[in-house]
Amino acid sequence: MPPIVNAQQITKSFGANPLFQNVSFTISDGDRIGLIGPNGSGKSTLLKILAGEANPDSGEVSFRKRTRLAAVEQDSLFPRGATIRSVIDTALDRCGVSGTERGGRFAENLGRAGFENLDVEANHLSGGWQKRLAIVEALVQHPDILLLDEPTNHLDLLGITWLEELLEGAAFASVIVSHDRYFLENVTTDMVELNKIYPDGSLRVRGNYSTFLERKEQFLHAQARRQEALENLVHGEIEWLRRGAKARTRKSKARISKAGELMADLADLNSRTRSTSTQIDFSATDRKTKRLIELQDVSCTLGGRTLFEGLNFILTAGMRVGLVGPNGSGKTTLLRLLQGELAPTVGQIRSADWLRIVYFDQTRTLDPDVTLRRALAPDGDSVVFRGTEIHVAGWAARFLFTSEQLNQPIGRLSGGERARVLIAQLMLQPADILLLDEPTNDLDIPTLEILEESLIDFPGSLVLVTHDRYMLDRVSSIVMGLNGKGGADSFADYGQWEAWQVQRSKVEVAKSGGLPSNGSGGSSAPRATAKKKLSYLEAREYAAIERRVEEAEALVQAKREELEDPANATDASRLVTAQAAMETAQEQLDLLYARWAELEKKNG
Repeated sequence: MPPIVNAQQITKSFGANPLFQNVSFTISDGDRIGLIGPNGSGKSTLLKILAGEANPDSGEVSFRKRTRLAAVEQDSLFPRGATIRSVIDTALDRCGVSGTERGGRFAENLGRAGFENLDVEANHLSGGWQKRLAIVEALVQHPDILLLDEPTNHLDLLGITWLEELLEGAAFASVIVSHDRYFLENVTTDMVELNKIYPDGSLRVRGNYSTFLERKEQFLHAQARRQEALENLVHGEIEWLRRGAKARTRKSKARISKAGELMADLADLNSRTRSTSTQIDFSATDRKTKRLIELQDVSCTLGGRTLFEGLNFILTAGMRVGLVGPNGSGKTTLLRLLQGELAPTVGQIRSADWLRIVYFDQTRTLDPDVTLRRALAPDGDSVVFRGTEIHVAGWAARFLFTSEQLNQPIGRLSGGERARVLIAQLMLQPADILLLDEPTNDLDIPTLEILEESLIDFPGSLVLVTHDRYMLDRVSSIVMGLNGKGGADSFADYGQWEAWQVQRSKVEVAKSGGLPSNGSGGSSAPRATAKKKLSYLEAREYAAIERRVEEAEALVQAKREELEDPANATDASRLVTAQAAMETAQEQLDLLYARWAELEKKNG
C-alpha cells in the first residue's frame, strides 16, 4: 500500500534564511514518527506543511485519497465561552458524525481522557486539561494521521502517561514534535531529525530514541572520517597546484577541476558540521548557611480547595528537589510560597537571612515590543557576568543569537528563543536557590542537555518543576510528590514516586470500584502496572555497570592490601585512614551490587 503522505524534496525559507532544503518525508500506516531538531530548524513549519496549512517554496506533498488528518498545535485555543461539550460537538459536526456513532465517539474519548464535568468553559481549564481537550478534539475526528506539536507541554506526568498509552494503542499514524526524551523512547517507531548537518537535511531512523542516538553517532563518526579524508585529498591537490603544471594538458586541467570539486565538497561539509551550543552557567553566592528554608506544618488552601496540608520539609544547601504532581496539585503555588510571594494558610515558613532566590516563571512574561538587545542588556550595551563585563553581542552569542537579531522585537522570537532569553536573564543573578517552573518547555534537546549539566554543576540549591522525566532523573537528588488531594511525601527518585502512584491508584480502585479521581477536575486511570523495561537512562547505566563493578572490586582489593601492609601496623593514623578508605570503597561496591541486581530484575 502506498504511504499516506509522500513529501518529496520540499524546501521552506523565511526571508533569505532557509529553514530546511530538499527534505523528503513519508508517513505510512502505523508509523509513530518522533520529529526533533534544533530550535529554528523548521519542525513546526514542517507539520503545518503536512497539515496543508502552509505551502513549501518548492517540492511536492501528496496524500492518499480520502485521508483524514487532525493536528494539535503547541498552544490550545478555544472560542470564548465554549464548553468542553461544545468543543467536541463542533469537532463532530465538522467531520459529519451523527447518530449512535456520535454518542459512542463522544463518550469513549472524553471518558478515557478523564473529563467529568462537560459544561466547564474550556478556557477556564488548566493548561494541562486544555491540552487534553485539544487532543480529544482531534481524536473524535478519527484521523488517519494525527500531528502533535509539543504535546507534553503543560501536561502533568499522569497526563503524559495517558498520552503514551493512547498513542501506543492507536490505529492511526502520528507525527510528534517533542523534546521529551522518555516520551520519544516509549512511543515512537521512527525518529526523524531536521538538521543542516545531514546532506539531505534530515536523518530518519527506524526505531525509538535510543536507537536513533546509536545510528546518529555512527553517521557522525562516518562523516568525520569522510571529512578527514577530504581534507587530506584537498591538501594533496593544493600541493600539486602549488608546484604548478608546466603544460596545460588535458590531465592537468582535469586535476584542477577535480581539486575545485573536492574543495567545494569540503566547504559544504565544513559548513554543515560547524556547530554551536548555548552556554548556560548559573551563578551561585558564597553562602555557607546549611538550612535555607524550613516548612513547619504548612497548609495552603486556594479557592476553597486544600492543595496540601501538614507539610514539613527542610531545604538545605546543595539540595536538588524535583517537584511532581498532577495539574492543579499546587506545584507552582509551593514555589510561590518558597519565594515569599504567598503566605501559607496554616503553618510557618522560615528562611535564612538575606536569602537570594532566582525564580523561572513558566508563563514567560517578556514584553513582546522590547528588542532583544534591551531584554539581554537592559542597562546599556554590556552586562556583568561573574565580575566580567561582556558586550551584549557576545552575551547574545552565548545563547545562539546573532548580532542581526539584536534589534528584533522579542515578539518575533520562537518559544525556544524566548526561553533562552529568560535563562540569560537568570544567569546574571547570583542565587542561593533556583526555583524553576517548567524550564524545559520549547527548548530543543541539545539545549536541554546543556541546561541539565548546568543544573547538576550548580553549587546552590534548586527546586525543579518539570514534566521531563529524563531531567528529573538526572538532576534531582530527592523528589517531592503532591498527590492533588492535600497529601505530600518525599521519594528517592521519580521511579519510586511513580510506583507509589500506581499502588495508591490500585487502593482507590479497590475502595471505590471505579476510576480514581486525580483531584484536577477530572479523573485519569494511571497505567495498571509499573513499566518493567529499562528506561533510556537506565539502559545506559546497565550497559556500563559491570565495568563499574569490576573497577570497584579492584579498588576494594587495593585498599585491603594497603590496610594489610605491615608498614601501617605501627602507624596508628595511617592505619585509621586505610581502614576508613577500605570501608568507603566496600560501601560503594555494595551499592553497585544492589543497583546491578535492581537493574537485572527490571530488565528481566
